[in-house]
Amino acid sequence: MGLKNTTMFDIMEFVLTVLVILSVATPGLSSTTKTFNVLQYGAVGDKKTDDSPAFEKAWKDVCKSKSDISQLVVPAGKTFLLKPITFTGPCKSTYTYIQLLGNIVAPKTKSEYSGYHTNTWLGFSNINGLIIKGKGIIDGRGSTWWQQPCLGNPSPGTKCRPPSALTLNRCYRFQIKGLTHINPARSHITLTSCKHGTLSNLRLIAPGTSPNTDGIDISGSRNIQVHNSFIATGDDCIAISSGSSKIKISGITCGPGHGISIGSLGTAGKVDTVEDVHVKNCTITETLTGVRIKTWQGGAGFARRISFEDIKFVRANSPIIIDQYYCPNRFDCQNKTEAVKVSDVTYKGIVGTSLTEKAINLSCDQNIGCSNIVLDNIDITSAVPGKEVFSFCHNAHGRAINTKPAVNCLLK
Repeated sequence: MGLKNTTMFDIMEFVLTVLVILSVATPGLSSTTKTFNVLQYGAVGDKKTDDSPAFEKAWKDVCKSKSDISQLVVPAGKTFLLKPITFTGPCKSTYTYIQLLGNIVAPKTKSEYSGYHTNTWLGFSNINGLIIKGKGIIDGRGSTWWQQPCLGNPSPGTKCRPPSALTLNRCYRFQIKGLTHINPARSHITLTSCKHGTLSNLRLIAPGTSPNTDGIDISGSRNIQVHNSFIATGDDCIAISSGSSKIKISGITCGPGHGISIGSLGTAGKVDTVEDVHVKNCTITETLTGVRIKTWQGGAGFARRISFEDIKFVRANSPIIIDQYYCPNRFDCQNKTEAVKVSDVTYKGIVGTSLTEKAINLSCDQNIGCSNIVLDNIDITSAVPGKEVFSFCHNAHGRAINTKPAVNCLLK
């Protein structure tokens, strides 16, 4: 591991590996790692018994352990049914390591969520040094929510949403690696107000028709890396929302889904900010959009210093799009003079095929516009034999170099 390219995440994993080796192989250092198996706390793992109480008891001991690594083991060969549960810190160990070898499933019916706060199914809050790794499967059993997401008959004006499968809130120095998530009720993984985290080697899978099943939602978070993962789902493969900065995404295979998105930003006149987002070396296949920045009219703030590099599209709809007139339901869409400022966006080394004729769509706000939009080495052709593709700009400013289709509409 060369120091020149070493990241905080490399160091974190290296330290964890050394600590595990020392705890196993070195006499006198067995206290370095302390292990807690959920079976020792009464978990059954028969896919029918509610194992939430056993997990809660185990977590209390894991979190109060003062060892270097406090390890919660979810053993292989079993499937654990969990109702909505939040694992809360701060914890006393340097690293809190969840070794997910078995499977976890959500309740089968919506009625089993009654009496719980249903925004999240599996939550982790206020934990430093959290590591979740393993080959286990997390099954959100979300199909029961996709058609009728609300419990019961809520009164008019009541807002209800299906639960995200896995949520990290205010977590610092974390890793999520190697997991498979299937069929969440809503998003697979949600990060809110987190810092210094990495997600890698994940498989996030749901039908392309499943509503709002984003792969990874990132909001209010900083210094997050997402690498080498397969995401096939019903909404954005990755969505980066307000308050997020220094986000690096690479090696993602996306599709079906809605592509990789910044936003939406500026909903209901909010001030939203996103900056320093870099997406590289991704393949996006048969998605509703490719790489997208979406903002509502009437909002404020900015989306800036964003790059999309070495992206391959395979039969994608709307491969490159900036949409500052975002209004997905096309209902009560309003014209406003204010807008989120979009600037310093680079698209470089992008190739592939488009299912739509408008392969490049830069629809910027009439009053604010987009500035310093750079397209460099773009080669997008039609996926439909005999068809041509074209570009469209509205109040976009910047430059285009070696682009196909030509982007003559880009203003200087």
